[in-house]
Amino acid sequence: MTGGDRTIVHLVRHGEVYNPGKVLYGRMPGFKLSELGVRMAHMTAAYLADNDIAHLVSSPLERAQQTIEPLAEVARLPVTLDDRVIEADNDFEGLTVGASPRQLLQPRFWPKLVNPVKPSWGEPYAQIAARMRAAIADARVKAEGREAVIVSHQLPVWISRLDAEHRRLWHNPRNRECTLASVTSLTFRGPEVTMVTYAEPAASLLPLASAVVGA
Repeated sequence: MTGGDRTIVHLVRHGEVYNPGKVLYGRMPGFKLSELGVRMAHMTAAYLADNDIAHLVSSPLERAQQTIEPLAEVARLPVTLDDRVIEADNDFEGLTVGASPRQLLQPRFWPKLVNPVKPSWGEPYAQIAARMRAAIADARVKAEGREAVIVSHQLPVWISRLDAEHRRLWHNPRNRECTLASVTSLTFRGPEVTMVTYAEPAASLLPLASAVVGA
């Protein structure tokens, strides 16, 4: 339970996306949840339904809005769209490098791969952390003493967790603990994060999901 100066901000990753072309879709419009993704969204909504939620935020991308919709219905709350929690910008957007990584062997892509720490192929990790930190801070204030939910995307959620835990931001993408429709919860006392927890409400559906990373 929340109350007093204790506030929780839950960071939810969207559910599975319908992506038969195996495209790294990033911020591209038109990529919506698959039927499985919709089921995941409902499972995450059920997981959070009994929480003391006071504020809902979503990335403006379709898949995020679809993921928060069942929770908004249960909580009977409006959803605020926030560009600060959108997917990370990626220079490989529109390609199928997730399904066919050998594409990256083409010389035209090499300049994008020179600095994985920044990273050189897209939005800097530090920039993602800063915009997410600001959005989380605003959500915490709006839900002070209660709970807020932000539906975002894997990389912004994972970077937020690393940032909250004061860990380095560059990482191996294969080591991210942020599955589809997962919930990363930041507990605050005042403005300070005191605890980070993680849950997978849709874990039973994950074996059915596509292994191709779309973003």
